[in-house]
Amino acid sequence: MATKSQITAEQYLGMAFEYEAEYVHGEVVQRAMPDYMHGRIAFLIAQALVPVTVAHPLYPCFEVRMRVAPDAYRIPDVAVFGGVEPKQEVPSAPPLLVIEILSKDDRHHDLMEKLEEYRAWGVLNIWVVDPHSKRLSLYTASGLQNVSSLALPDYAFELTPAELFSDL
Repeated sequence: MATKSQITAEQYLGMAFEYEAEYVHGEVVQRAMPDYMHGRIAFLIAQALVPVTVAHPLYPCFEVRMRVAPDAYRIPDVAVFGGVEPKQEVPSAPPLLVIEILSKDDRHHDLMEKLEEYRAWGVLNIWVVDPHSKRLSLYTASGLQNVSSLALPDYAFELTPAELFSDL
């Protein structure tokens, strides 16, 4: 049986990757490569966020490395910070919202581990968008639940399947 090489967070932060990898409990973890639908959904989410960011102090970012724990750095597909824009190059305070957009190569176990890390970190809104099955899901302490829309009621922001999947 092969053993996995353990590295420190500092070593990980100093590494260069062809396609950005995550750092999870001492190991470098490759992310699933996004496909066209993944990129298209990210674009549609960005478009939908524009009006709400004009009206409220919300700061979205895409594929930014974040320190979710001392030994874990994750890269959410979309993160939205509320109130104050992060000043750190690698944010360590949880955003208001994290969105994971699934790719065909994503493994359920890995996704669930990542979602739970976001929840434990303090992310209040954790959304999963699956462009292949055209489903929206919400992750809470109760687990992953399919929903008919994803919303931030305090900001009058909502995403529906029609907005995201009508062109796919």
